[in-house]
Amino acid sequence: MGMTKVAINLDEDLLKRVDQLVQEMRFPDRNQVIQIALREKIAKLDRSRLLEEAAKLDPEEEQALAEEGMAGDAAEWPRY
Repeated sequence: MGMTKVAINLDEDLLKRVDQLVQEMRFPDRNQVIQIALREKIAKLDRSRLLEEAAKLDPEEEQALAEEGMAGDAAEWPRY
């Protein structure tokens, strides 16, 4: 995947913390710190969205659907 240069403004304290992470050699450069932080934040948002959607499910209805799917004739099930 290609890279695109983006200019951003950061709070001075946040930039100092980013530079400290680079200085401690926890990351090779500012770019890596910011990319990883963004990836992790987006992944967290994606997970929370999945949890929100899952919370909308009715456990009893889901159980009934699962049991309905398993109620078929055992002969229909593949042999393992």
